[in-house]
Parts: sequence; structure tokens; C-alpha cells
Amino acid sequence: MSLVAEAFVSQIAATEPWPENATLYQQLKGEQILLSDNAASLAVQAFLQMCNLPIKVVCRANAEYMSPSGKVPFIHVGNQVVSELGPIVQFVKAKGHCLSDGLDEVQKAEMKAYMELVNNMLLTAELYLQWCDEATVGEITHARYGAPYPWPLNHILAYQKQWEVKRKMKAIGWGNKTLDQVLEDVDQCCQALSQRLGTQPYFFNKQPTELDALVFGHLYTILTTQLTNDELSEKVKNYSNLLAFCRRIEQHYFEDRGKSRLS
Repeated sequence: MSLVAEAFVSQIAATEPWPENATLYQQLKGEQILLSDNAASLAVQAFLQMCNLPIKVVCRANAEYMSPSGKVPFIHVGNQVVSELGPIVQFVKAKGHCLSDGLDEVQKAEMKAYMELVNNMLLTAELYLQWCDEATVGEITHARYGAPYPWPLNHILAYQKQWEVKRKMKAIGWGNKTLDQVLEDVDQCCQALSQRLGTQPYFFNKQPTELDALVFGHLYTILTTQLTNDELSEKVKNYSNLLAFCRRIEQHYFEDRGKSRLS
């Protein structure tokens, strides 16, 4: 988002209170949504819960095509539609809700660096697994991605998406990686996150930030998504403090607020 566009959105957002009917859109939960999109949606849900802002989750087969950026999740708040965690954080900040206000400039820079790490490692690994690992593609990805659509559109859309992701992987140097190399990257990312978290309840001690929401979204989804094998989730399970971190956020921000099951 450009600075001019960001300023315009902020000006509009700041004049309106958060409505009770704010809505988050994602793909169909049971039969369609993939690991990476589910993680992104959960990260936004966790962020909004941490801000104590109500949100209703709505599942739509065409959510990806409804989104202004072509990515999910997106939120519909008043007459504004905003997609992806970064722009949503800025939109919410304009309304006076900022989880990282208590951090100094050095801490904010560190937070952003770790968020980049998660996006560059975990998100990219999820996309690789979904679209470049042949076993996962054949057994899970193509069927789920094309589930809402009739033949042959289901196959056409799935192959088109796979081509786009593979092109991206090649551009960022992941095109020739093996699955073992990708899993090693995930392990290194988890190790870095585990070391930063330490024995604290959250990454910056007692209060969660958008980093906590992002990490929770990805780790919880990895832990709870059934894939062709458990190799990915086992990398996360090696770090007991990350498991406790996920359980803490699930319990405090979802179960304790009447959401017995995460959306």
C-alpha cells in the first residue's frame, strides 16, 4: 500500500468506530481452504481478538476472488474492505488500536524482523509444501483448491494456481529446493522463534503484539492441519515453549471468549 493510499485509508478509518457487524472472509473451512490461507486467516482473527475487536467469520468459496488483493483473509468493516494482516494492522491502528504501542523503536524493529522471518520461512514453506511437493499436491491440494468448482474448471484453476506459485518459488530461489531442505528451513525458523520467546508468555514479555498473532496463526495451523505425513508439524513439536505459546493464545483468546473451536 502506498503512503498516500495508507494515509487516505487511515483518515477514513479514524472517523468511524469499530462496528459490531465487522466481517472476515475466508474460503470454505471444511473442504477448501489450504494450510497457508488458513494460517493467514487465523493470524488476523488472533490479532483482532487481542485488540478486543469483534469479528464474524464468513466462509465463501470465491473469497480469494472477492478480495481486493486476491489474497485472504479480508475484512469488511463499515464501507471499507481491507485484505491481509499488514494492511489490516494499519487499518486497526487508525482506529486507535495498536498492540505494539508499548514497544520502543528498537523493539519495533526487532518485531518487524521476526515477522519478516515468519513470512519468508514459514509462509513460503507452506506454499512450497502445498504446490511443489508432489504427494501433497496429488492427495490434498488440487482436490481442496478446486472443490467448489465443476469439472473441468476445478482442474484449470488448480493448475493455474500451481503454475503461479512455482514461478514465485523459482524467482525467490526455492524452485530447486528439496522437501528436506524446506523442512530444515522451518526448523531453523522455529529455533529462532523459540530462542526469542524463551520463558516469556509472549515475544515481548507480558503483552501480545502482532508478531504473536502472526506466529500463532502459522504454528497452530501447522500443528492442527492433516497433511500426507507429520514431518512439518514434528518440526514445531520439537520446541515445547512454542507449543505452550500456541495453547496459551488458543485458551485465552478463543476458548475463554466463547469460541470453543477456532474458525
